[in-house]
Amino acid sequence: MKLIKEFKEFAVKGNMMDMAIGIIIGASFNKVIDVLVKKVFLPPLSLLTDGVNFQDRKIILKEVVKDGSGTVLTDEVAIGYGALAEAFLDFLIIGFTVFIVVKFMNRLRNKAQDPKNKTVATPKDIELLTKLNDLMEEQNQLLKSNNT
Repeated sequence: MKLIKEFKEFAVKGNMMDMAIGIIIGASFNKVIDVLVKKVFLPPLSLLTDGVNFQDRKIILKEVVKDGSGTVLTDEVAIGYGALAEAFLDFLIIGFTVFIVVKFMNRLRNKAQDPKNKTVATPKDIELLTKLNDLMEEQNQLLKSNNT
């Protein structure tokens, strides 16, 4: 019973919905990055390297063996360094994009948490803490003036 109660609290607090939304957006973002790498960045690189398709680049360790009729007897063994280069490029683009988004979100959060900045709505908890801090400073000033 306790497990069900904890799950309800987890779901109601929004954690599950936040995770689901993040996973869905992440999957869509992966498709965008895949197209960006394969259709935007790799074609110019391929053009610079005389039409070499990076995904097909590999070091063949053992050639494919076929019989007289063309049936494959043993498969090719190869190191696909082109696919690794493509995956690395994907990683760099995703990493840089996430960095830019996080930097932008941190800037917005910092603006929102600044109680003196009136261009962005300050969260209620920050407003309350600011008011509490102001009252404490006022009280300290009154105590200092009474002691002197």
